[in-house]
Amino acid sequence: MNQALALNTLSQIMDWDDDRARQEFDWLRLMARLKYDGYRDFQAGMRFIESLATWLQQFDKSERETAYAFVRNDLVYVGPSEMQRLVEQFYPRVVRDRILQTTASERHIPPYRVLADPGALAAAEDLRRKTLFMGLSDGARIDIVRHANVGILTNEQLVVATQVDADKWQDLLASLREELKDPEARFRLVYLIDDFVGTGTSFLRFDSVKQKWKGKLLKFKAAVDAANASLNGDNLFAPDWELCVHHYIGTAAAAVALEERQANAQIALAGEGWTQAVHFSYGTVLPTDLPIDAVVGRQDNFLALTRTYYDPAIRTAHTDVGGADHLGLGYGGCALPLVLDHNTPNNSVALLWAETDGGGVAPDATPAMRPLFRRRQRHA
Repeated sequence: MNQALALNTLSQIMDWDDDRARQEFDWLRLMARLKYDGYRDFQAGMRFIESLATWLQQFDKSERETAYAFVRNDLVYVGPSEMQRLVEQFYPRVVRDRILQTTASERHIPPYRVLADPGALAAAEDLRRKTLFMGLSDGARIDIVRHANVGILTNEQLVVATQVDADKWQDLLASLREELKDPEARFRLVYLIDDFVGTGTSFLRFDSVKQKWKGKLLKFKAAVDAANASLNGDNLFAPDWELCVHHYIGTAAAAVALEERQANAQIALAGEGWTQAVHFSYGTVLPTDLPIDAVVGRQDNFLALTRTYYDPAIRTAHTDVGGADHLGLGYGGCALPLVLDHNTPNNSVALLWAETDGGGVAPDATPAMRPLFRRRQRHA
């Protein structure tokens, strides 16, 4: 649709007078061009303003100003430039600091002395090569990590997934030993990387029905155990290896929950060859008051819309894992006003991403849900 036509349609939907329309059109054109038009999952021929016009029409006329104000004032959109910046800062601000801190601790010197001490610097370089980076999903942006650290990290340190076969593990270990000229060399730091964590249940959770721990961390441990078993007495990791989990973006709630769950899961994770130290880090942690229900009275009108315009069909066995029966506030009830340029987290309020056909045309029928930023679902 032509943008001018889309804006005129939007003005009619919102019943704006000429002065208000000019004011809003300036903002909409700017934000569409700088940010929102870059969202990857808009349908062909549709961009932000067209999507906004369609989205607003699902609400009663008296409620559209509330919905528009939410988009205008409260939406948090992380575009490709912001995400790339978080990825590029990962090594120099997180990994390098841990390498220096670890080396300094082992040599009983202050971290600032490492770069000035030839022996400590050599140890830090050795530890750098003994650091392995693995993606928990395509959101890990392993390709960008590689490109941003050419000459610092080698291709044999960067793996796009944690579920790799025994031959790949053996190749990684052989490459490490060949480069360091040490037939006994093993990895000492392992980074598991992902783009976003809202609740942390995908990474680690306790299944109260099956009475066992589940999640990506358990799958990674199983992969490591299987790989070690295939090495005929050898091990991938040094006895004192440490596991580091990094998310480019995390909620404040997830940052707390992951620490607690990992501590509670120690017995389930214990075993020969497993790490005794797990560290969590983040490119940025979202503010504690970002969820729209965090401050009493702040978003009452929009919260009412999340209850009124809701189709229970978006609830599945996968979303039940988050613990919320009603997904109006998103997976796990996170209530986030968050959109990432490559996909909208299901932790965000459902009105942003949910798409359903509804329950028909009867007055009391379940309403169809129209997404503003259509989400690409991982689970059917």
